[in-house]
Amino acid sequence: MSQACTVRREFIRGLCGLAVVGPFVPSAKASSVSEQATTKSLALFNRHTNERHQADFWHNGQYQTAAIEELNNVLRDHRQNIVAPMDKRLYSLLHDLKTSLNYTGEIHVISGYRSPKTNAMLAGKSGGVAKKSYHMRGMAIDIAMPGIKLAALRDAAISLKRGGVGYYPKSGFIHVDVGRVRRW
Repeated sequence: MSQACTVRREFIRGLCGLAVVGPFVPSAKASSVSEQATTKSLALFNRHTNERHQADFWHNGQYQTAAIEELNNVLRDHRQNIVAPMDKRLYSLLHDLKTSLNYTGEIHVISGYRSPKTNAMLAGKSGGVAKKSYHMRGMAIDIAMPGIKLAALRDAAISLKRGGVGYYPKSGFIHVDVGRVRRW
């Protein structure tokens, strides 16, 4: 058999393998509540700045740039007045969290983005602030949902298995991030 025949035969085997695997690929990926929604909205209230903002940040499979920028502004480091791009997956996580709880109110923001300077200052005052916090990377938020018990909020966040979940009952909030799945 010539080398051309061997190469052709391997190529055809590869195509057959794709034909067999192809139909199963979509079902291999778990769909989230977010992937099914045509429009995703968030209503945020920043407890430190008293700012409120509601935005449709996702529409027909696309993040909405202007809405994301407005939400980023609400989550800015209010101590340094620095706006940073937040990880878009965080907004989808918040949407899925409120949807899983049938929550229609505002999500109260305790902490969104933190500049390295702010994070260092907070870490110096409290042992509960990570020196390499996901807040500095725009991947974390500390929240509460008025009317939802904190333990129920924590449990719902854990059940999503989409990142870290911290529980701070004495301070009245939970931490969620889009880093690796873990809890404390």
